[in-house]
Amino acid sequence: MNVNLIALIVSSTLIYSAPLIFTALGGVFSERSGTVNVGLEGIMVMGAFSSVMTNLSLAGSLGAWTPWISLLIAGLVGAIFSLIHGVATVHLRADHVISGTVLNLIAPALGVFLTRVFFNGVGQTSIIKQSFGYFKFPILSKIPILGQIFFNRTSLPAYVGILVAVLSWFIIYKTKFGLRLRSVGEHPQAADTLGINVYRMRYVGIIISGILGGIGGGVLAQSISMNFSHVTVAGQGFIAMAAMIFGKWNPIGAVLAALFFGFAQSLAVVGSQIPLISEIPSVYLQIAPYIITVVVLVGFVGQITGPAADGKTYIKSK
Repeated sequence: MNVNLIALIVSSTLIYSAPLIFTALGGVFSERSGTVNVGLEGIMVMGAFSSVMTNLSLAGSLGAWTPWISLLIAGLVGAIFSLIHGVATVHLRADHVISGTVLNLIAPALGVFLTRVFFNGVGQTSIIKQSFGYFKFPILSKIPILGQIFFNRTSLPAYVGILVAVLSWFIIYKTKFGLRLRSVGEHPQAADTLGINVYRMRYVGIIISGILGGIGGGVLAQSISMNFSHVTVAGQGFIAMAAMIFGKWNPIGAVLAALFFGFAQSLAVVGSQIPLISEIPSVYLQIAPYIITVVVLVGFVGQITGPAADGKTYIKSK
């Protein structure tokens, strides 16, 4: 296997992993606070829609900065959308899975409805004018072999996501905020007796998951699909959840799992150029990520233990 082929595989893997990295990290924050966020799929949908609409509106004035500004809007929309889940689970004490499922049902319908409103009844948006595309690191790309593989024609959002993961790990495990977040996800009663506002911490975890999930949808729309339609996200939120679980609710583990799932998805694109894999029918490569997701959820959920109070409604005692 030559260097060019390895570089192609790495580049494709990073591109497909980037949306999963951000969304899986969002799930980590939510579930570390004790809230199961099945609605990551719906949050990604709204992030993808808002980023594409922002991109189409501002590309003429912002130029190359358009995708990044669009990500900020996607994160804001994701945060607002996640508040529905927060109110339902924290204050209205709804079942976390049902509340998240409702988000997943609302988001695609709302996105397609708004698309038809803004595009004269058409079910998909126009192709965006500014996308992330390939990025070449100025100095690192000149490193022999490694530069060509990792830093030439690569995905900048993926590297940003990895940096966010490192920062998330530090926040969750090395700061007072992270300790409080984990405490309300493990034993909210004990945290409450120590003066920690359990409801507020859970809201913060949900909002952070909304921001990162929205950004994940924005990255997906602006680096892979290049527009928005009802099939833009197509299960990526659930794959991100599987990555979060496979990564044991740890930011670094979630990133490694996201890279694995991203590699599985990239095979449908570059598999025809890889020896042995090229002999596998493309339809099998296209469904492989979803089969792997099911296998992970079925095979590992019972063996991997998450936060003790994850998914359990907390009722403050007097």
